[in-house]
This record gives sequence, C-alpha cells and structure tokens, in this order.
Amino acid sequence: MIQLSDIQSLCVRAACIASLTLAASSSVLAQDYPTKPIRLVVPAFVGTPIDIISRQVATRLGQELGQPVVVDNKPGGTGIVGASDVLRQPADGYTIMTLYMPMTVSQSVNRQVTYDLRRDFVPVVQTVFSYNVLVVPPSVPVNTPAELVALLKSKPGQLNFASGGVTSPAHLAGELLTLQTGTRALHVPYNNFPQAIGDLLAGRVEFMFAATPPVVGHIAAGRLRPLAVTGDRRLPVLKDVPTMVESGFPDFVVRDWQGFLARAGTPVAVVERLNAAVRRVVANPETIEAMGKFGATPAAGSAADFGKLVASEVESWGKVVKAANISME
Repeated sequence: MIQLSDIQSLCVRAACIASLTLAASSSVLAQDYPTKPIRLVVPAFVGTPIDIISRQVATRLGQELGQPVVVDNKPGGTGIVGASDVLRQPADGYTIMTLYMPMTVSQSVNRQVTYDLRRDFVPVVQTVFSYNVLVVPPSVPVNTPAELVALLKSKPGQLNFASGGVTSPAHLAGELLTLQTGTRALHVPYNNFPQAIGDLLAGRVEFMFAATPPVVGHIAAGRLRPLAVTGDRRLPVLKDVPTMVESGFPDFVVRDWQGFLARAGTPVAVVERLNAAVRRVVANPETIEAMGKFGATPAAGSAADFGKLVASEVESWGKVVKAANISME
C-alpha cells in the first residue's frame, strides 16, 4: 500500500527533476542565444536622443552577439505603444525594449497604462545617465537658483517654465523646484522642442531645466544663462556650472536615464548574457565618446541594479506626481 509520505517524496523528487531540467534548458538556451536577429523596440520617434542612444548601443550590441539588433520605433503614449507591443511577444529574449525615465512616471498619471514595469517586465541593464541644466534668458535678472526662487516668491504664479512635455525630465524638475521651495510657476509643455528653446530665447518663458546638448551653444554665445545642473556632479561640458546640490538644494537631483527591459518570464541566463554584452558595449571608448555628444554617461550595472533604479524611480516620482497633482488628462 502506498503511503502518503511516499507520494510526498515522489512529488518532491519530481519537482526537483523539473527544476533541474528547466535550469539545464535555460543554460543551453543561453549558450545558443542568439540564433537569429534581436528586435529592440524603441518607444520614441526616430532622431530623438532616446532613439539615437538606443541605436548606438544596438549596433555595437549586434557585433558583440554575432546577430543584428534591429531597432523598431514604436512611439506613442510615453511608451505605452512600445511596451504593449513587447508584452504581445514571446518571453524569449528576441524582443527587448528601451525604457526611459518618463515611462516610470506615466503609470502614475495615465489611466491607459495597464501594465506594471516591475511586474510585467524584467530589467536587463541600464545604459546611460544624463542630466539637465537650469537656464534662463538674459531678460530674467537672476544668476543663481536661489535668486530664481526669490523671483518666483515675489511673483507667485506669474513666471512660466518650459518642457518637452508632461512627465518629461524638464517638467518634473520644474515641479520639484516649486514643491521644495513653496513657490508657484506655470508649466508650459511643448511637443516641439525647438519651439520651446525659441520661446525661451525670446523670453516668452522665463526658465527651463533643458537637456544639455541643445543649449550648450546658446550658453556659450551668451543667449542663455546657466544657473545649475541637475546631476549629483558637474558636467564636463559645463564644468563651471554648479549642481543644484552645490547651490543650496541638497535633495535636488533629477536624473534622466535609459536602459533595456525584456518581458517577464525571459530566461535568467538570457538576461545575464544580454547584460554582460551591453556592459562590454558601453565600456567601449567609442561608445563613451558617442554618448558624451548627447550629454550622456554610460552607466551599466547588473540587472538587479537596474531593477532597483526602476522601482525607486516609480516610487519617488509617484509621490511628486501626487503632490503636484500632475495628470495627462
């Protein structure tokens, strides 16, 4: 007569065998992977910094892996279109996606986001960090962030700040400044970034936490005045411009960043192979030089490191979104 303990023992053995078989198949898959081209979904328009940096990494990643990494642009909805596409594909590592910072905010402000970045995807690797610079036109009589805050306090709700759109780093930085200082300013989002810069140069908006590359030339020519950068250290291209922290705002660090995700369920061994390959790519001096032209710094780490960053950003910016009552509706 078969005893209950015998059945339990058999079940344990079966589970162990299944686990070992799964681990072995995953290992074999990683050794063979990739055997065909990989599709990199970039949820942004062609020619944007997100796209350009993704393509820089994709080209060299294909060389590392011995298979092409084909960029497929799927813009729309601050990443919704691209993310939804990836979730319809098999979890086999042959479809991956660029994740950029505003996508960690969109699930807090957009009801159309039905996925959770922490639940439905697995982190692969971070690729870059980049930071913005707080600039004003010469018509605004301030030289430091503290002076700008004093001006905001003297004219509550009368000054405007520009951004490249709702939940963009420029928008979030502006909201964070007003929240931390108890001031008010009107956010003016632009779909056309050159128009935002044009209105800033003309003094139609008073300040902006602008992406660095498009404004470096204007700063050098004296058409814009830099007050501070949003990073935790000074930028090489603006070495004389202090950080917000140096300027007396100890909790003010706003990071833009990018990295790669895969669909949840992708074999761990495949994720590890992708992670190792991307880390070699971003450590390449040619990659570092190419990234630097866009104000970006390679920042690859483990998949777990990137997962911690994503979770932290979702939580911290979710609090800012709630406090500032930001909505995309």
